[in-house]
Amino acid sequence: MSKDDNALIFGIGILAGVTTGIIAGLLLAPQSGEETRKKLETQINDLSKNCCPTVEEAKRQALATVDVIQFKIEKAIKKINDTIKARQLAKAKDKEHSVYGI
Repeated sequence: MSKDDNALIFGIGILAGVTTGIIAGLLLAPQSGEETRKKLETQINDLSKNCCPTVEEAKRQALATVDVIQFKIEKAIKKINDTIKARQLAKAKDKEHSVYGI
């Protein structure tokens, strides 16, 4: 696994853990609805401050990987096209030589 894959998996793991924790906290909360909402708001604010940089870094790495892959694919396509054009040109020259005896 590459470093980019590890970062993406780590980000997904964080999101899954946070979601599970929030759901468990809501289901098992002994407090009133208002207290739970205040506590939940505080936890969400703390979470966004702590985890957003990690998620943003994973997103940045994923986008950079996509850019690299796109560049490599475009380069390979160009190479294939150049090879095809070179072969077509060689066939045309061979045909020209055989027809005109050049």
